[in-house]
Amino acid sequence: MHFRHYSVRLELYVHACPNRWPLLRVEVAEQSMLPALRPGDWLLARRTRRVKPGRVVLAWHPARPGFLLVKRAARRVDGGWWLESDNPAAGAVDSNRFGPVPEDQVVGTVLFRYWPRPKVLFTERSPRDAKGPASSVENAGPDRG
Repeated sequence: MHFRHYSVRLELYVHACPNRWPLLRVEVAEQSMLPALRPGDWLLARRTRRVKPGRVVLAWHPARPGFLLVKRAARRVDGGWWLESDNPAAGAVDSNRFGPVPEDQVVGTVLFRYWPRPKVLFTERSPRDAKGPASSVENAGPDRG
């Protein structure tokens, strides 16, 4: 089944018990989460209401039943979670427009983007870095002699 949402397109392929299946995949449909997430990105999310500030979450729009949002959980406030877009210049719809999202409207947290595959740049290590473990993705590439 396909739904058109503000921020994501949702696809559930477990028809027997879609509300109990712990994982779901969604496609980002808007630009509100640029640069972290782009339209066309596919995300794997875990169905949970345990949210930490800073995590990207899926939540139902509090005033528009059936509209699923992908936003960043900024902070817990009276009445639920304050959700914000990473790109407010895109005319994003977030808690700045509709207020806090009740906790029971949070669907889950995004685990990772699986498509398109994340691009990881590998660079050569400097001689100083060669002795110890890599401290970041940029210098975690193979040594080239």
